[in-house]
Amino acid sequence: MKLLLPDSVPLAPALPEGVEAVRYDAAAPVPEEHLDAEALVVWGNRPGDLRAVADRMPRLRWVQTLAAGPDVVLGAGFPDDVVVTSGVGLHDRPVTEHALALVLALLRRLPEAIAAQAEHRWAAELGGLQPLHPEGAVTTLLGARVLVWGFGNIGQNMAPLLHALGAEVRGVGRSAGERAGFPVVAEDRLDAELRQTDVLVMILPATEATTHALDAARLAELPRHALVVNVGRGTTVDEPALVAALTEGRIAGAALDVTEVEPLPGDSPLWDAPNLLLTPHAAGGRPVGADELVGANLAALLAGGELRNVVPR
Repeated sequence: MKLLLPDSVPLAPALPEGVEAVRYDAAAPVPEEHLDAEALVVWGNRPGDLRAVADRMPRLRWVQTLAAGPDVVLGAGFPDDVVVTSGVGLHDRPVTEHALALVLALLRRLPEAIAAQAEHRWAAELGGLQPLHPEGAVTTLLGARVLVWGFGNIGQNMAPLLHALGAEVRGVGRSAGERAGFPVVAEDRLDAELRQTDVLVMILPATEATTHALDAARLAELPRHALVVNVGRGTTVDEPALVAALTEGRIAGAALDVTEVEPLPGDSPLWDAPNLLLTPHAAGGRPVGADELVGANLAALLAGGELRNVVPR
């Protein structure tokens, strides 16, 4: 068996006997001489490069993307009999770190402090004696109501840390119940939950159903003091509606690590939206445990066993 490994990340999975691992340039289509590969690992590949070879690899049996969201691979057009597995679980801790950083930056008003620093101005209004719970604002996780929309692996990894900092955490999922010790409400109860939310953290995948899931109507359900953080996919937020809500003061602030178009165009209104913090899709990018996942799935494929993180086709 020939296994193609991208050069975009150091990989050294355990290889069963008879498996030949070949490095390929992830910034280009798979070379002609390797279109006979039976297994392909994807990380950072451009959608067009995958589309260019999706129907030209006759022996391909399995594609492993290291991304938690498999949308790029699913959109490439690989045949239906090719098993696709995702990188769910590889990004739990790095994305959790970044999401917490964004939440805390908004709560502790770091963008305003940085702006004041650039002006060489001591922002006395940000320091000194401060009420713990000022009227009309949320400035601490102590007692804050945090709603995590998309309560999968990353959300469940993040929830205990938010709770440890004093937050009351609830998740939103397809069905109600309890996950990882936290209450989860069904999506049909979302609007009612938004009305009671201080901090909304979004970790939704990019699907047809989640496109502009946070639209003008749902933004209007949030309290004026609410903060929004998105570390999922940019397509899940209606960006003009978000800019309008920020500009009109209908929510207090937002932080986006992802945008609908990336890189974000220079003329996007997001750049100048008030109280908006932008980071350039920096939450993930560092899969943790990729060797183990690739090795385990490779062994399962060869043994005719069950692979992990199989994506329904």
